[in-house]
Amino acid sequence: MLSSPLIRQQSALLRRRQLGRPPVIFAPRTQCRGRHFVSPLAHGEKFARDGVGQMLSPEGFDMAWTQYQGYMVQRLNELTAGRPDEGTKVRDLIIKYARNADTAALFNYASMAHNNHFMFSTLTPTPQPLPKICSKNFLTNIDIAFSSFESLRETFLATAASMFGPGFTWLVKENPSQKMSILNTYLAGSPYPGAHWRKQPDDAATTDFGVIPNSNTRWAPNMSAGAVGKFSRGSPMAPGGANLDVLMCVSTWEHTWLRDWGVAGKREYLEAWWGSIDWRVVEANGGGAGSAGGAPRTRDY
Repeated sequence: MLSSPLIRQQSALLRRRQLGRPPVIFAPRTQCRGRHFVSPLAHGEKFARDGVGQMLSPEGFDMAWTQYQGYMVQRLNELTAGRPDEGTKVRDLIIKYARNADTAALFNYASMAHNNHFMFSTLTPTPQPLPKICSKNFLTNIDIAFSSFESLRETFLATAASMFGPGFTWLVKENPSQKMSILNTYLAGSPYPGAHWRKQPDDAATTDFGVIPNSNTRWAPNMSAGAVGKFSRGSPMAPGGANLDVLMCVSTWEHTWLRDWGVAGKREYLEAWWGSIDWRVVEANGGGAGSAGGAPRTRDY
């Protein structure tokens, strides 16, 4: 990589940790007795105290997780208060409202809360080399899809770095083939097949009601009549969807990395994120064994 005075080196992240705490951007002004809550992270206390390795300073973590996740959950509680969905799991809300342009705000806050949590739940303050903690089957699937672990790294980081705008880059595994692939979702887009009624690149919630952009295909937000057919109650998967497991993701939203890495530091942020991944959790998210002691999957909430 060509060096440039505009690109911060990772060591600068440590120097910035001496700064005082940033102003609190999110502070609840009203009490909302909602049933959704900020799901605790396995290493949340350490991240808040020390930051996330070389990826985020304590101040950066405070903004990207504590403040941002708190705001997403508060808005979700406000939008579901007093409704039948008040106690519904966030992932179920995403699937339910992916077809409904009238509730785009509810979908967006639910999806962002889920995606942000998914990323932080796969991070660890003590990363270990992949071959030592994952199963042979998991490593074989990586080799089949990407030829090598290093090729996966380079392809994944290049894909995330090339996203011109906010969103998430995901590692997913198709079923039943077990084939791994990389998927981009923009803004609050969801990787789950049941949510693909909302066309990811164009977001049908912001276009003419009932029409997928650049297509002659009609889509019915609340279409659930009938017992058979691709739009029926028995077929929750959108046309063209695939049955897949979500393994891990990284956020390209500027609020996540801009404070610690600066305007030109997106690639360096992504490399630091890669060095903070808990591969045991990643494998467990796909139904794998993880380490000998097992690792918890990223849980829905």
